[in-house]
Amino acid sequence: MNRLQTLKYILCDLVAAMLSWAALFAFRKASLEHMPLDSSILADRNLWLGLIVVPLGWLVLYTLQGTYRNVLRKARVKELLDTLLATLIGVVAIFFLLLVDDQVSTYAGHYRAFLFLLGTHFVLTYVPRMHITSQTAHRVHTRRLGFPTLMIGSKKKAFQTYLDLENQETYSGNQFVGFVTVNGAVEPQLQSVMPHLGSIGDLRPLIDQHNVEEVIIAVEDYEQEKIAEILRALNTCGDLIIKITPDARDLIIGSVKQESIFHSPFIVINNRLMAEWQYSVKRIADIAISLVAMVLLSPVYLITALAVKFTSPGPIFYAQERIGYHGRPFRMHKFRSMYVDAEQSGPALSKDNDPRITPFGRFMRKVRLDEIPQFWNVLRGTMTIVGPRPERQFYIDQIVKRAPEYLLLQRVKPGITSWGQVKYGYASNVDEMIERLRYDLLYLDNMSITTDLKIMVYTVKIIVQGRGK
Repeated sequence: MNRLQTLKYILCDLVAAMLSWAALFAFRKASLEHMPLDSSILADRNLWLGLIVVPLGWLVLYTLQGTYRNVLRKARVKELLDTLLATLIGVVAIFFLLLVDDQVSTYAGHYRAFLFLLGTHFVLTYVPRMHITSQTAHRVHTRRLGFPTLMIGSKKKAFQTYLDLENQETYSGNQFVGFVTVNGAVEPQLQSVMPHLGSIGDLRPLIDQHNVEEVIIAVEDYEQEKIAEILRALNTCGDLIIKITPDARDLIIGSVKQESIFHSPFIVINNRLMAEWQYSVKRIADIAISLVAMVLLSPVYLITALAVKFTSPGPIFYAQERIGYHGRPFRMHKFRSMYVDAEQSGPALSKDNDPRITPFGRFMRKVRLDEIPQFWNVLRGTMTIVGPRPERQFYIDQIVKRAPEYLLLQRVKPGITSWGQVKYGYASNVDEMIERLRYDLLYLDNMSITTDLKIMVYTVKIIVQGRGK
């Protein structure tokens, strides 16, 4: 359903972009160049070139804006504002890139063409979008479309929340797959309207099994201390919409977000740490930087591979399972910097003067050469250029016992370099991992394209100075 809805938006946007470009072309020919609108216009290659290039440019802009994400949950007011903003940016770009050098008799001609395209493109884009969005909203409100929802809580507050959602004037689309308990006790009335699926320790498998999209936390006042634990667990379960029933204090301090006048009030936890356009730019930058790095560094790859091969016996590359985005395991690749079977006695972290590290491996670590194969991980999408360094499950289990907030790092993809890596370097024990964790959590609070650029600059500085630990 999600893919079909996305396809509808894309097709409508493509048609709108083509029609608005054709309309602008005809407007300029008739109004500004005073040419007859006959079949000769079809022979102009600029018309056909624009019909191909311009719509693709619009799709890129919409994708960067996040237009095609969560298409079943679009709000009509936000749709209006987003379409206005994208139209203004796109029309300005078209005029500066394609039309600014056109010969017109007066600047007024440019202004008229600009306003014509702005109005035409907005109307042709917004009207179909509004129709699709309104149709979807109607299906939700009439209960023909809903979102799999898990209730966390099992007592009076959970049951009352269920009743509030079911009886609200405008149905919000929450289709409950069941509930989980916080401390074991269950309200019989709640069990009569939805199945009991387990406890908060079962969250991840339950969410995967039932394809849960939304989680509502409705715990009693004396269970409030469990919310932090619940949120840490949910942070490893994908891009969920998380809502918490508010108490009087939340209403007073203004932390409650009201999605609609007719909907029940909730505290909404935002799992998106940056604006949608920044996520898009970050991914594009990851791909571009990785491709350029792998091409430019190809001689370095070759020389390093030969050096690893001839300075110690064993394979050139080393692949190790690490835990990444939302707790998913993946294989991280490095140039081998240790002797073969360095961990035959079990997992161990590197330390100063570590006898397991080869002489050339020590040099690689200082200038981060051992990390450059990870550009392949970035291209595959399992890693990013800047993000918290991934760890093995063996050490994550130890860290979480002392610092459960470590699981918050799994809200983002792991990176080749990070704030913690720049400030602290490689950790040689769990204490140092926890110390480095402070900087990685700080990165989550300040995550942005600007922060990524700063971290990359400092990483290059460390590499040039050979200060890698």
